[in-house]
Amino acid sequence: MCGICGIIDTDKRTGHEGAVGAMTGAMSHRGPDDEGIYSAAGISLGHRRLSIIDLSSAGHQPLANEDKSIWVVLNGEIYNYKDLREELEKKGHIFRSHSDTEVIAHLYEEKGRDCVKSLVGMFAFAIWDAKKDLLLLARDRAGKKPLLYSCVDGKLCFASEFSALLKSGLIKKEIRPEALDYYLTFGYIPSPLTVYKNVFKLMPAHTLIFKNGQVKTERYWQLDYEKKIKLTEEEAEEELLRLLLDSVRIRLYSDVPLGAFLSGGIDSSLIVGLMSRAHNQRIKTFSIGFDESDYNELRYARNIARYFNTEHNEFIVKPKALEVLPTLVERYGEPFADPSAIPTFYVSKMSRQYVTVVLNGDGGDELFAGYERYQAMVYSEAFNRLPRSLKRTVAALCSDTIPDSLNQKGLTNKARRFFGAALLPLHKRYIKWIGVFDDELKRDLYTPQFLDSTGNFDVEDFFRDSLSGHDELTLVDRLLRLDTLTYLPGDLLVKVDIASMANALEARSPFLDHRVMEFAASLPSHFKLKGLTQKYILKKTATEIIPKENIYRTKQGFGVPVGDWFRAELKDYLRDNLLNGRALKRGYFKPETIKRMAEAHFSRKREYGKQLWALLMLELWHKKFMD
Repeated sequence: MCGICGIIDTDKRTGHEGAVGAMTGAMSHRGPDDEGIYSAAGISLGHRRLSIIDLSSAGHQPLANEDKSIWVVLNGEIYNYKDLREELEKKGHIFRSHSDTEVIAHLYEEKGRDCVKSLVGMFAFAIWDAKKDLLLLARDRAGKKPLLYSCVDGKLCFASEFSALLKSGLIKKEIRPEALDYYLTFGYIPSPLTVYKNVFKLMPAHTLIFKNGQVKTERYWQLDYEKKIKLTEEEAEEELLRLLLDSVRIRLYSDVPLGAFLSGGIDSSLIVGLMSRAHNQRIKTFSIGFDESDYNELRYARNIARYFNTEHNEFIVKPKALEVLPTLVERYGEPFADPSAIPTFYVSKMSRQYVTVVLNGDGGDELFAGYERYQAMVYSEAFNRLPRSLKRTVAALCSDTIPDSLNQKGLTNKARRFFGAALLPLHKRYIKWIGVFDDELKRDLYTPQFLDSTGNFDVEDFFRDSLSGHDELTLVDRLLRLDTLTYLPGDLLVKVDIASMANALEARSPFLDHRVMEFAASLPSHFKLKGLTQKYILKKTATEIIPKENIYRTKQGFGVPVGDWFRAELKDYLRDNLLNGRALKRGYFKPETIKRMAEAHFSRKREYGKQLWALLMLELWHKKFMD
């Protein structure tokens, strides 16, 4: 796990070693163990190393092939590198290290751009091919490892983080208005866009070739939800367990200590249980909790820790934990409104005191239908099959009679959300259920000038396009496909990568092995969501491994009580940062709307916690990167 960067210039007379040195310096937190730069005419590659495999100096990057015509920098881990190395050695390739990175160089010699299809792992890498005068960038299938790039005036620069990319000296800090609209709607900016006009994210499961000043991207893999395999439930359980156990086993290989994040939910608990089967050492587990009982899952984590006799560690997140916000704002590099980045940072910080690698349960919800929104969408489809007059009457009656509730997790709030969105088209219904700012609130918030700057852009097209053209799929599979393409790589994986790497910690996700993902996609949707039961087949698979209390408990999610904090300890912090003169004069939003939202929240008339959090993170980003 590391940080990579580079600059390539069609003008071979120009050197970039100094700029790339500054870029690697900006990512020292991602790789505190080593730093390396390769430079030649028109090309400089940089690398920061967090030593995980082959701790010797032979693992120093950038790494080259035998004749040094091909150079590689890698961020991530290739779990099947030993098998690949054995095959390559049989073909005559000579290795100088035991690093997984060197395998990529030789594999590229054999397969060119298609080398990426042979890799099992999480990765973002760059290959410089001096003979062909081209640069190849690639990103793993799920989007675990980030990769940003910009092409300006015949120069391409790339990096693992914004802070490094900005050090290239090639980036103009011009804000993309539609990206802010995405951000206010979803809480993150989806790929390939970024907050900057001339900076892009390489999409998951894509490669990029830069040659003769031109950029060409190409998808090399995607999940297929159409082809379903015919298995009994027992056969599906057996195969899923086999795949997950193998996925855990290959992720236990490390030359440094490892452990696991443990929330106490089924996903992380199952990973810890499988680790206990595959690992011959006592497992170290790490959990986060809150003083607020509605957000605290520690008793479930402790239950698993006792059951598997782990070496367990806990941390309670309090409002003062927001002292880390300036660091996170800098690391994320663009507005990012998922407040669970805070506990993820602290559980990573705690874990790094004991281990360098952790396994987690990321991806289980998106593969096996673990979110309540999937149930809501299925039930709303059934509701929409009622006679038009009846469903309109019921929706109107419920919307008028169900009171507002400050409890975002309560049944009252869920009912209001359901009936408030039930009559909308599917993509609007889904956005209404998961979004931060809805259309009505955005119209009240945006200034006419900012609204004009977004032009004819419609943020809803993003989900409409993703959901359309797949009528042959069940509703559940369409939604799982959507979240795997959007929320998973755009929010969840970004959150974990940045928060963990800010603490020089590598996070591995067994559920996101592409073979597990492909198997999950091939299962009938009723194996995932069956009536009221979410993760149906995963829960059945887990029954012989973890306690039933942890399987059939009520899902809480990784929420953070920012709404409560904004009414108490953080009220002044919010006022000072969001309601000051500079913040209110940015030109995007109507000051009176922000003030009205804040006062309604403070007085407990309305719950605007997640909206105020999004505005706060945008303002903190502005202060750090634009002011």
